Amino acid sequence: MKRRNFFRNGTLGAIGASLFTPFESIRASDFESSWKRKKAKNIIMLVSDGMSTGTLNMADLYLSRKTGKGSSWLNLYRENKVSRALMDMASASSIVTDSAAASSSWGGGARINNGGLNMGVNGELHLPIWQKFKAVGKKTGCVTTVPITHATPAGFCINQKSRNDQASIAEKYLEHGFDVLMGGGNEYFSPDKRKDKKDMYTAFANKGYAVVHNRNEMLSVPTNNKVLGVFTDSGLPFTKDRENNKELLESTPSLAEMTQKAIEILKDVQKGFVLQVEAGKVDWAAHANDIAGLLYDQVAFDEAVQVAMDFAEKDEETLVIITTDHGNANPGVISGNDANDNFDSIQKYKHTNEWILNGIGKETSVNGVKERVEYANGFSLTDEEAKTLLSYYDSLQPEEGLYNPRRLPFGALAEIQKQHNSVGWISMQHSADYVELAMYGPGSQSLKPFIKNTELHYFMLEAAEVDNTF
Repeated sequence: MKRRNFFRNGTLGAIGASLFTPFESIRASDFESSWKRKKAKNIIMLVSDGMSTGTLNMADLYLSRKTGKGSSWLNLYRENKVSRALMDMASASSIVTDSAAASSSWGGGARINNGGLNMGVNGELHLPIWQKFKAVGKKTGCVTTVPITHATPAGFCINQKSRNDQASIAEKYLEHGFDVLMGGGNEYFSPDKRKDKKDMYTAFANKGYAVVHNRNEMLSVPTNNKVLGVFTDSGLPFTKDRENNKELLESTPSLAEMTQKAIEILKDVQKGFVLQVEAGKVDWAAHANDIAGLLYDQVAFDEAVQVAMDFAEKDEETLVIITTDHGNANPGVISGNDANDNFDSIQKYKHTNEWILNGIGKETSVNGVKERVEYANGFSLTDEEAKTLLSYYDSLQPEEGLYNPRRLPFGALAEIQKQHNSVGWISMQHSADYVELAMYGPGSQSLKPFIKNTELHYFMLEAAEVDNTF
């Protein structure tokens, strides 16, 4: 393949150092001169799905107040180690994107309508970026805390009319032979769960994949193997629920553990590798206004960021990209005399709202509801509050939808909790936020302060000195 020196002649080089503030030029003096002489052999892109800025802020507040150290992500800002930008994530059909269109803007380099995967507004196909990198000899991988066939990993890998056909996405992953695929999603691989009864596990094994279903099996996979790791039927358990359940701790890996294992499998190849890491259940928690789900999964994402940074700082040829695809619910700590103590009370939470509400039914007593909430959150409901939650269970009707198919009273519980934890929410839906984008490594010195989502596709290709001639 014909290659160009992008940093000397291409669009990145044309951006120039003049865009950096004097403060940022201090960082440049430490790193930029060496990065200009290197291409990005490897790329690790970390996405906290549905992370509003308030979520990033609360995770840093939580860690700062609990450990005195703050989050790995914001410490990169404090230590001036990264280039930083805001990114416009609009899709072709709306200023409020969904995860499929957001991922496709990075994966295919074009804005598409919400709901599709790398299929343009007129039906045209945009070749996904992991296929482009695979074509030049790089190893490719995705790990996530939701089904591996979900929108964000799929947007880097395949073309699909609808994100919802996850069974077909599983087949397309096999067709293209990506090296590492780990997350949830058993219902799209198991013959007992798939409508067509296809045994995707056997199909992957026949193509040379190590197929693993629990944490210990994953940790034991030889590093010269391709791997398909599917650990749960749908998404992986929320971090806080996993931490307080010995069985879940033993059966399911953390996002940081999956990230570490993926890097070990991918790293020893001459042409390098590309890896996407997604904290998908941050988004699911935001849809539910579930503060324990949200906060602790964001902290788990932060641990994966540290794994990537530890590798990149030693490797010196790896571009690390840290971002989110859109805001969701826009939570934040709200004013009040007891805001400090209230927010700190979340440190003592034992379980998520998902755990609380799924353990309640029509037959549960008022005292039973109060005991469950007090065990999980450490405060007592009034009888009236417990009755309010119970009232929803008299008319629960299953409906279509991933995030709350049983129509559990997540919003009502979050409103009650707000009095005790001082966390407020503006909705239970995605928002049109410009999102945080941070970069470390070769190519990062050329990041502009504000970019359009589709620019990131070409940025990655140019940082790795791969021509976009496919």
